[in-house]
Amino acid sequence: MTRTTKDKIIKWGITLIALTSVLSLFGIAIVLFTQGLPTFKFVGIWDFLTGKGWYPTHDYEPEFGILPLIMGTLWVAAGALIIAVPLGIGAAIYISEVAHPTVKEIVKPIIELLNSIPSVVMGFFGLLILAPAVKTLFDLPVGLTVFTASALLGFAFLPYIVSIAEDSLNAIPMSLREASYALGANKMETITKVVLPAAFPGVSTAVILGAGQIIGETMIVLMVTGGAAMIPTSFFDPARPMTATIAAEMGETVVGGDHYHSLFAIGIVLFVIIVILFILVNFIEERFRREKLW
Repeated sequence: MTRTTKDKIIKWGITLIALTSVLSLFGIAIVLFTQGLPTFKFVGIWDFLTGKGWYPTHDYEPEFGILPLIMGTLWVAAGALIIAVPLGIGAAIYISEVAHPTVKEIVKPIIELLNSIPSVVMGFFGLLILAPAVKTLFDLPVGLTVFTASALLGFAFLPYIVSIAEDSLNAIPMSLREASYALGANKMETITKVVLPAAFPGVSTAVILGAGQIIGETMIVLMVTGGAAMIPTSFFDPARPMTATIAAEMGETVVGGDHYHSLFAIGIVLFVIIVILFILVNFIEERFRREKLW
């Protein structure tokens, strides 16, 4: 077999893999929209998105309002990002710009090791250790709260943000740092005023992709948010995010029923949110590619 033939086989193999990924995405979208759109025959889109009652199995007047589920998702995601973003970017800066190579070789694998912990194990830890601690520490009636889920999600997806942000910082040419030092800037000024602004597209991508991962997480939020379909008013209230609702209720629904279709409609909402986040990532990358600093 000639080298040209091998190259063609590899090329077509990669193309086939890419097409399979695209077709799989379209297949998922088709199933979601096919099964979810019938929801809007018995409840309006606006009522579905803004309704404050989620009682899909009520015998007399079932309610299909997912605003409490959306708000629960956003509260949990916001809390997780408040924890993960400063720690993740700070850790990435330390590993890329400050740490001694020997320390870097130790710290980076330890952080990445968090990524290998199954989410169900994190959920069990939150259920058995963190939730009782939160209950005692803050004198709450129950420890299964938005804060508990946010803390677990923040640390669970910390390696994801650290890895992408560190790669972005490492991609900045050393010549920019040297030029900054030559103008009299110290290390901290160089990091904050030169390196970070130059790495902003990659760092922002890390944050946005991390947010997408956090919003899509199921097992942790299913186990430690408390499962209350209510609009949270603080981080110490229980909640029920959209992913937890789908996981908890899909096995109890009648296939083809209103409840069944409404759960797929929740999936459509999640799908749209994730698509918007990825469009935002592409927009940021494209914009800064045209305005490259070096």
